[in-house]
Amino acid sequence: MKSYSEFSIPSSVFYGQNSLSELGEQVRTLGKKVLLISDRIIEKIGHVKTCQNIFKEVDVAYTSYLDVNMEPTDLHVSEALQLCLDEQCDVIVAIGGGSCIDAAKAVAVLATNGGYIGDYMGGKTPIPEQPIPMIAIPTTAGTGSEVTNVTVITNTREDIKMMIKHPAFLPKVAIVDPLLTTTSPPSVTAATGVDALCHAIEAYISRRSQPLTDTLALSAIEAIINNLRTAYENGENADAREKMATASMQAGISFSNASVTLVHGMSRPIGALFHVPHGVSNAMLLPAVLEFTKESAIEKLATIGRIISPESTSLSNTELADLTIKEVKQLCCDLSIPNLKTWGIDEQKFEQVTEKMATDAIASGSPANNPKVPTKQEIIDLYKTCFKYDFSGNTSTLTS
Repeated sequence: MKSYSEFSIPSSVFYGQNSLSELGEQVRTLGKKVLLISDRIIEKIGHVKTCQNIFKEVDVAYTSYLDVNMEPTDLHVSEALQLCLDEQCDVIVAIGGGSCIDAAKAVAVLATNGGYIGDYMGGKTPIPEQPIPMIAIPTTAGTGSEVTNVTVITNTREDIKMMIKHPAFLPKVAIVDPLLTTTSPPSVTAATGVDALCHAIEAYISRRSQPLTDTLALSAIEAIINNLRTAYENGENADAREKMATASMQAGISFSNASVTLVHGMSRPIGALFHVPHGVSNAMLLPAVLEFTKESAIEKLATIGRIISPESTSLSNTELADLTIKEVKQLCCDLSIPNLKTWGIDEQKFEQVTEKMATDAIASGSPANNPKVPTKQEIIDLYKTCFKYDFSGNTSTLTS
């Protein structure tokens, strides 16, 4: 076992209001022709046009792929890659949520290394060549993909969300401008915000956590607890948006280096089979998974409890851990996070695939990082609990 840790981030990170102004100079430094990867929603909002105008200002040629949707698939990657090769692009800019950024990461690696993106899952295939340099620009405060060395792409043939981790997937440059997130509607703000909270909590309790990741994770948790409700209720609040954008980035750096745990392991199969957005499925699972994990993470959950409630100096570690879980449940309730049933998933169809989902969750490797490593049957039972989970209760509840 290693006696040391590794910590990696993009070569350059620009963050804060109006940091998008750096895009022109960064593009001009990195290449001569841009492949811009985004989606139709971001195009409609106007962010795509803003980037294209910046490219024109610095006299850099560009072409655009705008067909990524809510969850990136191997088909999106294949289409964008072909465009990249046909147009001989030498720098990639991704603007949008984690889906756009994840798709761009895959294209950047495949453009120089070839093959199918699934070939690289689990380190089966080496990545000897440097990827095309990539600039990641998030428009949500949630996934943290702009600062991670992970991409998550759906294998459409097998209905599996492939989590692929390698230093090559780390963007060259991240530009985190909170002003870009003000267009996120409340539902997206809620889902991505809880996703960021999930990243921070999982990184902190992960068996692979380290002092640097702990510091970033705790800072992110405090900012999210104190600002997510405000950003959700008033999307124009620039201060809350800026703090959430920074927290999302901190959480992304943290989990990229410490890894995620059981929530993400269970979340990906839900997204692959039922097309639930990643942030939403994480939020659906987080409270129940924390309850399952509590006894194996009392001290760390208690530390989070002290951040949430600094005045609770007389509480024991167990009481503080319970307070943490209660606050997470209340936050999900305040943000109108649905359970799986409320989302509209058919219960019979869900029951039929819980065993496959549990198998796929374990195969992802993430559950093995959890303080309490679950058995396959425990994951199946957790899926069933989460299907009708009641976020409004003070204790774990399976409604009938």
